[in-house]
Amino acid sequence: MSKSPANYRPETRLVHSGTLRSQYGETSEALFLTQGYVYSSAEECEARFKGEDPGFIYSRYSNPTIAMFERRMIELEGAEAARSAATGMAAVTTAILAPLKAGDHVVASRALFGSCLYVIQDLLPRYGIETTLVDGANLDEWQRAVKPNTKTFFLESPTNPTLDVLDIPSIAEIAHKGGARLVVDNVFATPIWQSPLALGADVVVYSATKHIDGQGRCLGGIILSSEAFIAEHIHNFMRQTGPSISPFNAWVLLKGLETLGVRVRAQTDTAARIADVLASHPKIARLIYPGREDHPQAALVRKQMRGGSTLVGFEVKGGKAAAFRVLNELKLAKISNNLGDAKSLVTHPATTTHQRLKPEDRAALGISEGFIRFSAGLEHADDLIEDLTAALEKA
Repeated sequence: MSKSPANYRPETRLVHSGTLRSQYGETSEALFLTQGYVYSSAEECEARFKGEDPGFIYSRYSNPTIAMFERRMIELEGAEAARSAATGMAAVTTAILAPLKAGDHVVASRALFGSCLYVIQDLLPRYGIETTLVDGANLDEWQRAVKPNTKTFFLESPTNPTLDVLDIPSIAEIAHKGGARLVVDNVFATPIWQSPLALGADVVVYSATKHIDGQGRCLGGIILSSEAFIAEHIHNFMRQTGPSISPFNAWVLLKGLETLGVRVRAQTDTAARIADVLASHPKIARLIYPGREDHPQAALVRKQMRGGSTLVGFEVKGGKAAAFRVLNELKLAKISNNLGDAKSLVTHPATTTHQRLKPEDRAALGISEGFIRFSAGLEHADDLIEDLTAALEKA
């Protein structure tokens, strides 16, 4: 008896889900580089625009290649619907902003990627949307922040860059009791290790630029949720405002999904080995990795994640000068503000992704001048460990 696609395991869905084949029967997904579409009659065109005839109208909001990428992500994530976007930040901004109006209120974790923090702190208030930042790990703060006009909770877990893990089920429960929805940025966990919708979240967003592409080639983002949320809030917003992904980028991301499970598992194994070595290194003041028992939320990691992370955070003794010496001595791992790549990448958050924060705000988040975020690639773990330990000798 054949299985339905929903019953296949993630690795199988990553290869086969959503594939549409043309009359030529191509093996690889077809790349439809077209802006628009033609119709056999004026009546068919009218029916298409009225929504009475299924089909594609304009590639700003509908395209066969993009549809395949969205369907594959839907089946992987366990969502009902999705819309892809030009970048991860386009997905985040749309997911948060599209359902809101002036007078609404948003509660978000204080530990966010710098651009996400900009959306919450700077952008939303310009349009009359009130915002409150909380300590994401403190459930009482989430509860106290709820107001009658609260519509959205937003968080990352694990957080960028300090890899705190937030209690998604408990935060979702608080949001729902207050009449709000929970939007989760799941980039650091990836859909391989965490399923926020199954944990109670209402909306999941990804920067597909990271692990989903995984090879530093293109930008992309995606929003996944219920049919009702996508239809009511996201589809028309994206159709009219146009933060569209290109068909080419969607095709690249489709091919990236085929190897996502293999890459993420290998990168996680490498990150775990690196974390174990660095944890006892005399020049490391602090090590944080979600797969270790000394992680501050280790019990929560076991409860809501299926694996650790491809990222390791560590603080070098000696502050910024020592951290810079380590970064500059690395031969394999490259300095970059990206992550989730086949190549190992290192970032100094205090001077890059979180440089716009005040020093006291960075300190409150645990982003010290000596803190480094390491994204494990697909190199041999021993080579990376040797590279890191040699660089630390110069710290």
